[in-house]
Amino acid sequence: MKLLGLIGGMSWESTIEYYRILNELIKSKLGGWNSAKILLYSVNFEKILPLQNNNDWKQIENKMIKICKKLEIAGSSAIIICSNTMHRIADNLEEKLSIPIINVIDETAKVIKAMKIKTVGLLGTRFTMEKDFYKNKLVNKYDLIVNIPDKDDRDYIHNTIYNEFAQGKFFESTKKKYLKIINKLKENGCEGIILGCTEIPLIIKQEDVDVVLFNTLNIQLEAASNFAIN
Repeated sequence: MKLLGLIGGMSWESTIEYYRILNELIKSKLGGWNSAKILLYSVNFEKILPLQNNNDWKQIENKMIKICKKLEIAGSSAIIICSNTMHRIADNLEEKLSIPIINVIDETAKVIKAMKIKTVGLLGTRFTMEKDFYKNKLVNKYDLIVNIPDKDDRDYIHNTIYNEFAQGKFFESTKKKYLKIINKLKENGCEGIILGCTEIPLIIKQEDVDVVLFNTLNIQLEAASNFAIN
């Protein structure tokens, strides 16, 4: 089994899910006492968030490449970045490595294409929804149509991700608002919704809605588990 290098802590609440689900997937595929071979580097998000807010992605990239190199030197066969937002620099990081990054955007797009869905809504941090790195890859590489919520809804989603979910707070009122946002996207023609933040699946489940949800955390880890054992 290949050793997987995980970069977590963004937030640690969702990193717990990465660890749990990845081990569950390996056990389901191999049975017995099998579990994933994992090397986890968990960052202090207190040091990362101000750089994101200041749009200092070059400094973030410098920090992340050092982490990736440590995981590579330690024997990892692939890198898993436990954050959708951090995939803004994933392609740049991969260029500097001799091992692959299991890219959440690519893996999610493959699942969407396999279901023959054309138009999707994208939820995530403001960086994920508004910057080009996520939408452009879905549109230009995979020929998808990507819709995002209106500005007020984007602001609400961004603020709740950082001020509630990343702090371990999950309120019923917040869930109801998310369901309304998802329903608006559905009414505007979205056949599926990308939960493009690893914390959102902690509050929104498939049984809550009547539109297909793409849980990027699960999708990324399905690809990672297959990589590890094949």
